[in-house]
Amino acid sequence: KHRVAAVCVKMSSSGTRRRAASVPDTDTDDGEPAVTLKKEIGLLSACGIIVGNIIGSGIFVSPKGVLENCSSVGLALIVWTLTGVITAISALCYAELGVTIPKSGGDYSYVKDIFGGLAGFLRLWIAVLVIYPTNQAVIALTFANYALQPLFPSCFPPERALGLLAAVCLLLLTWINCFSVRWATRVQDVFTTGKLLALCLIIIMGVVQICKGHFYWLEPEHAFHPLQPYDMGRIALAFLQGSFAYAGWNFLNYVTEELIDPYRNLPRAIFISIPLVTFVYVFANIAYVTAMSPQELMASNAVAVTFGEKLLGVMSWIMPISVALSTFGGVNGSLFTSSRLFFAGAREGHLPRLLAMIHVNRCTPIPALLFTCISTLLMLCTSDIYTLINYVGFINYLFYGVTVAGQIVLRVKEPDLHRPIKVSLAWPVIFLIFWAFLLIFSLYSEPVVCCIGLAIMLSGVPVYLFGVYWENKPKSFNSFVAKLTHLGQKLFMVVYPDYKNMESCQHGNVCNLGVNGNNGLLCYITHILHPAFMLDKDNKTRPELC
Repeated sequence: KHRVAAVCVKMSSSGTRRRAASVPDTDTDDGEPAVTLKKEIGLLSACGIIVGNIIGSGIFVSPKGVLENCSSVGLALIVWTLTGVITAISALCYAELGVTIPKSGGDYSYVKDIFGGLAGFLRLWIAVLVIYPTNQAVIALTFANYALQPLFPSCFPPERALGLLAAVCLLLLTWINCFSVRWATRVQDVFTTGKLLALCLIIIMGVVQICKGHFYWLEPEHAFHPLQPYDMGRIALAFLQGSFAYAGWNFLNYVTEELIDPYRNLPRAIFISIPLVTFVYVFANIAYVTAMSPQELMASNAVAVTFGEKLLGVMSWIMPISVALSTFGGVNGSLFTSSRLFFAGAREGHLPRLLAMIHVNRCTPIPALLFTCISTLLMLCTSDIYTLINYVGFINYLFYGVTVAGQIVLRVKEPDLHRPIKVSLAWPVIFLIFWAFLLIFSLYSEPVVCCIGLAIMLSGVPVYLFGVYWENKPKSFNSFVAKLTHLGQKLFMVVYPDYKNMESCQHGNVCNLGVNGNNGLLCYITHILHPAFMLDKDNKTRPELC
């Protein structure tokens, strides 16, 4: 038999090897290293991913939602603090799952491995169809709105200008992510630092206000004075809105395979990032009420901008620019992590295989990134973005609970499984109690919205039955899909390096490689890509590809 190898290993002058493609670092049976995504995310970048994805526009724009439902400043601050504690607990549960099931894809991978393919596919379906495209579109539009605000001080920017700038933002960040993982993480680090500095400015101004004696709404008798009667249902909604403000805490789990020393850096990044975000959120809200009354805060559509106008004077432009920079970094972080989710789904056979392929030199999942970008650009063309987010917000939170419940199920089903991190079962139980409390009140408060969200999720069942469960599809259909995949490979110079099952190359050579590279070799790249990719200008075989 021909000995075939995949995206081949280039030997440099120093004798080191460079790899290009898919899953954990392992070796094949014949001593060849299995191809893998580069591990380029260190502890600092890991913290940047968590903090950068959690802190978007919410803390700058609309803390009023929590205050409106809490009815008092004191209770709102308690909600922000408790929500941060619950977020830390859920992140600890995900940390155990992340090192027990060390695959990229986050909760999708965990749900699929624990509860089966259909449950995992439904998680992926709702993310692909609505969650990530809509969230990225909204964040990009928020960036455009605040970036253009200084140019339109007395009116709203034109909708076409907003859409165009949002699209430019998405295209630029997609290109950066396609070009280099290192560039993408550096962008994330820089803009995360920028948004933290902006929030530090808000907190420092709040401290100055307190030193001047402006703390009327922080005194206990005033802080807990209800602006309207307390209502348990509204308080539950305040917790739900606070939880959405912390959304993004689980995004590091989507890129586990690219994390340097994940057994140490995954929990470390969580221990650093979640308390930092909680501190920033609580003290930013304290700063806001030193300059504004609760009524002024609830009347503002952009709290940080109103805060800056009151305290910064001619320098008030800093706040809208800070929001724009924060959201720009938020778009980058969302593109980076969501593309890895789609990459993981394609690798498991739940999305087209082209999305699980990686550029032969840059080691970036270009097809998954382009798919993410295109779906987001399509969302920019619809006027129902916010409606869709309301529908699927309930489902997104539902799967958080399902994933944490999976941690308990895994402990029961496989008690002897190696767990580099093992948290007390009290933590997932506490989270699930809180989670059930929020879901019950969500169903009670907005039953129609929640049911529509469930319907959108269940629409993925027939798609799963046709696309995944039905394996014996007509040969003509499989041939058509194979041709499209081959065309995509030639266009993007990408290769799928991790074949889980017995596969046939286009030239008839049989290749077999499991997840850990245990049963054979990868398909030789010349059987996959156009021959021109393998030849240099003198029509000689390029050694770096063979």
